[in-house]
Amino acid sequence: MLLGATLIQWAAALVTHVFHEIGPSATSAWRFLLGGVVLMGFTRPRLRTWTRRQWMGALVLGASVAAMNQCFFQAIDRIPLGSAVAIEYLGPFLVSALARRSKRHLAFVVLAGLGVFAIAHPGRGLNVTGVLFACGAGLGWAVYVFAAHRVGAQSEGFGGLAVSMAFSALFTLPMSIGSAGYVLGHPSVLARLALVATMSIVLGFACELQALRRLKPSTAGVLFAFDPAVAFAIGLVILSQAIHPWDLVGTICVVVAGAGVTMDAAHGEQNLVL
Repeated sequence: MLLGATLIQWAAALVTHVFHEIGPSATSAWRFLLGGVVLMGFTRPRLRTWTRRQWMGALVLGASVAAMNQCFFQAIDRIPLGSAVAIEYLGPFLVSALARRSKRHLAFVVLAGLGVFAIAHPGRGLNVTGVLFACGAGLGWAVYVFAAHRVGAQSEGFGGLAVSMAFSALFTLPMSIGSAGYVLGHPSVLARLALVATMSIVLGFACELQALRRLKPSTAGVLFAFDPAVAFAIGLVILSQAIHPWDLVGTICVVVAGAGVTMDAAHGEQNLVL
């Protein structure tokens, strides 16, 4: 989960330099197109044996990821990476909040929520449009948690992920057509897009799919609390985005909450074995 978060947020930081050349929507679309081609080429899923349930799962996952990333790229074009991820985390956060089963788990969920509020507290200079796009990305992220869990359970290897990303590429294809001449005519831009597609779509989502195969959506929802911490660190190192004291307070809250849920999950699995 941590490796996936690092790869995805790192790729997001690298690709922001392309926004002023082709725009965030086209950038997201190219990332899906290139990543989908690589995944389909490497996995070569046996589609003839797929059931209707598998196709529907891949379709929902592809649609949710496409919507999530389109909104997310629009958000980080307007507000800092760490703040965008913190607000976006409200999606999987609500998944965990609605699936609470114990007071201890609820306490960790509340702690994570307070951490997000501290990170995105009023006065940070966040604009309304950027915040709304981050909230939209959060809704897509909430659906993604369930969809990825289902696709991971229904398919072996990464064939399900490959088909899902192919659907994402189809959904966003109209947004990349207008920039095709520019991207193909500038090898450096194409190379950067190919790099971030490999980092995020191929490797990042592959790591998360492996994790979501082994976790309940409610548990994964809180473990995604590590993402804002990773995003702030990458924003500081790669994009030179400042970190404020409230960011540190919020990051500590969400990391402690994620660690607490991890320990609870491991303890529960041990009890089942015993």
